[in-house]
Amino acid sequence: MIYKVEKNLRKKIIPMFEDMDDTMILSCLQGHMGEVYVDNLDNPTVAQIIVGLFIFYAGNVKLDVVDELLCNLPQDSLVIVETEEWKNKIEEIHKGRYEKFDRYSFKQDAKYLDYNHIKSFISKLPVDYELKKIDEKITKSDFFINHTKDFTEQYESVEDFLNRGFGYCIMHGEKVICCATSYSIYDGGIEIEIDTDPEYRKKGLATIASAALIIDCLDRGIYPSWDAANLNSVGLAKKLGYVMDKPYDTYYIEYNK
Repeated sequence: MIYKVEKNLRKKIIPMFEDMDDTMILSCLQGHMGEVYVDNLDNPTVAQIIVGLFIFYAGNVKLDVVDELLCNLPQDSLVIVETEEWKNKIEEIHKGRYEKFDRYSFKQDAKYLDYNHIKSFISKLPVDYELKKIDEKITKSDFFINHTKDFTEQYESVEDFLNRGFGYCIMHGEKVICCATSYSIYDGGIEIEIDTDPEYRKKGLATIASAALIIDCLDRGIYPSWDAANLNSVGLAKKLGYVMDKPYDTYYIEYNK
């Protein structure tokens, strides 16, 4: 049997995840968002963290309860673990319904982020386009609604996103075509999320929206963390000044309960 951990008790499982530096783990363990499940509330030895689509596991993979934890998933999940034992267990339990691919982490150090270099991209906004901070009206646009899973699923509501999160969008006329937002929040930082309308890609718009978000973070004294799902995202991050740390294994699991 597994148990949900209340926010005020999450510090107990911090040691289990000390070798994993993903900011979404911090978001959850610091009580900002997400859910935690364990095998035992008083003396947990294995744990699951859920933040939006992202799932993390750590602890004793050999326990019988691990099978239950590995099936405690939303329909679509991105699962990340640290050890080969955990990877083997995922591949055993979810055989035939997972895809394994690389994501890319970046060094978490603001010294690589040149303020003036990043800010210079904002002035490159093409004529007939507008850069705006995301407000309630933007969250009601078709583009934002169609990307709700990316922008707000890990918050309690859209209103919660507007209260605790933030972001920037680019508009073409009345149409929202690109957004860069705080996917998640943690003490002293955010995790960046970017989406662009396919018809408007390769125009530098994601660079501009991301630059606006990063500059806002630096002005606030918080860190804009970047984690890339593909090589296009890696290229954009490097363009802005981020330095890649390493690729790491990620499992996409489609699970129907």
